Amino acid sequence: MADEVQALTKAFSGLGGLGVDEPTMVAALANWRRQPEKRSGFRKSFPGLFKQHGVIERCEDEYMLHLAAEFSRFKNLMVLWAMHPWERDARLAHHVLHQAHPAAIVVEVACTRSAEELLGARKAYMALFHHSLEEDVAYRAKDKPYCSLLVGLVSAYRYEGPKVSDDTAKAEAKALGAAVKSAGGGKLVENEEVVRILTTRSKPHLVQTFKYYKELHGKYIEEDLGSEEALREAVQCLATPERYFSQVMAAALREGADHHGKEALARVAVTRSDVDMDGIRAAYQEQFGAKLEDAVAGSAHGHFKDALVSLIVGK
Repeated sequence: MADEVQALTKAFSGLGGLGVDEPTMVAALANWRRQPEKRSGFRKSFPGLFKQHGVIERCEDEYMLHLAAEFSRFKNLMVLWAMHPWERDARLAHHVLHQAHPAAIVVEVACTRSAEELLGARKAYMALFHHSLEEDVAYRAKDKPYCSLLVGLVSAYRYEGPKVSDDTAKAEAKALGAAVKSAGGGKLVENEEVVRILTTRSKPHLVQTFKYYKELHGKYIEEDLGSEEALREAVQCLATPERYFSQVMAAALREGADHHGKEALARVAVTRSDVDMDGIRAAYQEQFGAKLEDAVAGSAHGHFKDALVSLIVGK
C-alpha cells in the first residue's frame, strides 16, 4: 500500500511543476475502489494538499490552484498546437503585452519568424484585437529603454534572399563596435545605429556582420551586451535561433524555474516542432551534454510529457 500511496502522491504533485501524471490517477480510480483506507492514507501522507482540520483532512486552497495549473498544461499545449500559427503568435504577443511579462516572447515572434509569418501575425493581431501589434508594443513599452527596438522588430519586413554585401557587413560590424565602446554607462539598446541595423537588415546579413564583429573585436557580440537582455535576445533570435531556443528549454527544465519559464516548454515545442527542432536538439546536446527529449522525459509528467516528447522527436 505504501508504494501505491507514494506513486499517487507523486502523480498529484507534479514534482517540479511540469504536469501531473494522469494515467496513474486513472489507475488509482480503478484499483482503489471500495478501499477508503487507501485514500485516507494518501491524504495523511500528503500534507502539501491536505491539512488536518478537526476530524477531516481538508484540501488546501493554495495547492488546489497549483493543481489547476498542472492539469491545464496539457490542455494549453494542445490548444496552442491546434491554432493557426498566425493566431498563435498574435495571442502569444498580446498575452505578454497585457500581462506585464518579460518582452522575450515578442522578440521571439518578431525575430524567428519569416517575413511572411510575421506579417501574418500582425494581420491576425489586428483582426483579433482591433489594434495593430506595432501600436500596442509602442504603447505598452513606452517607458522601457527597449521600446524603439521592439517596435522596429515587430514592424520589420526583412529581405530573405542570400545576397550579403561584405563591405556593408564589415562597416556595420565596426559601427556596432563603436556603439559598444561609446555606450559607457548608458543603454546600448537606445543607440539609433544599433536599432537600425538589428531592425532592418536580413538575417544572413546580420550573421555575417556578427562574424566580422568577432574578427574585429575579439568577442562575440553577445559578450559585449552586458545585462541588456532584450538586445541580447534579439541578437540570438536573429542569428542563432536554435541555440537560443535550446537555452530557453534548459531554463524551463531547471529546478526552481518560475511559471513563465515552465510555460516556455509548450511554447517552444509547439512553435518550433515543424521548423528547426532537430537543430534545437543538436544545440541542446552540444551545450548541455544530454538529449533534450531525455531531459524533458525526466522532468515532465503524464500526457503533458508524452505530448512534449512527441513534438520534440517527431514521433
